[in-house]
Amino acid sequence: MTAHGFRSMASTLLNESSKWNPDAIEAALAHKVGNTTRATYNRGTYWNGRVEMMQWWSDWLDELRAKGA
Repeated sequence: MTAHGFRSMASTLLNESSKWNPDAIEAALAHKVGNTTRATYNRGTYWNGRVEMMQWWSDWLDELRAKGA
């Protein structure tokens, strides 16, 4: 598994879950959209949803580990 593969897996699972705003997923993966200067300094976009999403992702990974997957 590479770092990019891990990010790709996260993007796929998060998008397929339909639980999260696609823009929040892109922000969490630090993908740049639009004005790069604005994006560099505005890190609070979708913050609450991103925190909840990353907890959900972490819980999913913990569940895999517990199952020995």
